[in-house]
Amino acid sequence: MSKKAALIRGDGVGPELAEAVMMIHEVIGSEIEIIPVEAGYEWWLKHGGDTLIPRETWEVLEQSNAVLKCPTTTPPEIKHLRSVAVSIRQRFDLYANIRPIKTLGGIKGRLGPVNLICVREATEGLYTGIDVRLSPDVAIAIRKISKRQSLRVARKAFEIARENGWNKVIVVTKRNILKETDGLFIEAVQEIAKDYPEITWEEYFIDNLAQQLVKNHERFNQTVILGTNLFMDIISEEASALVASIGMVYSANMGDNYAMFEPAHGSAPKYKGQYKVNPTATILSYAWMIGYLGERDKMNIIFRATEDVIAEGKHVTYDLGGNASTLEMAEAIAKRVGALLEKGY
Repeated sequence: MSKKAALIRGDGVGPELAEAVMMIHEVIGSEIEIIPVEAGYEWWLKHGGDTLIPRETWEVLEQSNAVLKCPTTTPPEIKHLRSVAVSIRQRFDLYANIRPIKTLGGIKGRLGPVNLICVREATEGLYTGIDVRLSPDVAIAIRKISKRQSLRVARKAFEIARENGWNKVIVVTKRNILKETDGLFIEAVQEIAKDYPEITWEEYFIDNLAQQLVKNHERFNQTVILGTNLFMDIISEEASALVASIGMVYSANMGDNYAMFEPAHGSAPKYKGQYKVNPTATILSYAWMIGYLGERDKMNIIFRATEDVIAEGKHVTYDLGGNASTLEMAEAIAKRVGALLEKGY
C-alpha cells in the first residue's frame, strides 16, 4: 500500500516553496503520494471561521502518513485563532520538535562551523494557550509541564545523541526561578539519563545559554540541546543565526505514529510573490519526510544534491550571496538530483 503525505501550501511565500518542493518530488521518483491542501491566515481571510485549518484538510491529514507544512501566518490580534503548527502538534501528539543546526555546503556563519541539534517539547508549556485576562489590568498564562511529555521528549533527545555517536545533552531550564515546572522537567531527564550511561548531560539556565551560544558556540557542537517549548523555540531560532541563513534550517515534529516536517522560518509576507526566499529548509524538510516514510536513499540524494548546489554557489538565493530565485535554486537542486540518480548514487 503506497504511503501518502499532505502538503500544506501555507501563506506568504509558502505556495512558492511548495512549488519548489514539487520540482524535487517529480525528479526524485518518490512513490509517496503528495496531496496539496490549504491552511493558514490567507485561507481564513477568504472563508472565516474559528480555525486556520479547514475540515477538508484535517480529513487529509488524518488519512496521511505524514505532512509537510510550508510556512503559515498566525495573526496575533485575532485571539481565537491558534497557529496551524501548534494545532497539528497537539492533535497528533507530536511531542518532539527537532531542528538540526548545521553548516551546509561549506558555507560558514560568522562564528565558524556549526553542528548541533535542538530538541524542543512541542505540545505544552506556555503553548497550551491557557492565557487568561483576569481583569482589565491583569492577565496570566499557565505554563503546563507534565511528567509524561517530559519523559518522552527527554528520551528522544538522548536517542538522537546516541544515533549520532554524540556523548552530551544540554538541558535548558530556569530552575532557580521556575522550581516546580523546571524541577519536574529535570526529574524526567534524570530518570531517562539512567538508560544512557555513555551520555552525560549538563543543565544551563536559559539566559546563560543564550549568551554562550554567541560567545562560545563551538562548545555545543556535537551536542543535543533539550528544553521546554518556549525556551527551545527561542534558543533554536538563536542557534539558526549561527549558520548562513535561517533559510537553511529544516525541522521535524515527531510523535510515536505521525510526523510533521517544516522549514524553521516564517511566512515572510513582505516577500510574497517575489520568489526570493531560500528553498533549502523546505526542500530538506521534504527530504527528511520521505526518509521518515521509508525512502532513505532518496532522502540522502536530495541532501547531497542540495549541499552540492550550495557549495558551488552559482544558483543560490540572495541570503547566500547569489541572485537566483526560489525556483531557479530549486531547479538547480533538481538537476543535481537527476545527475546523481544517473550515476547510481
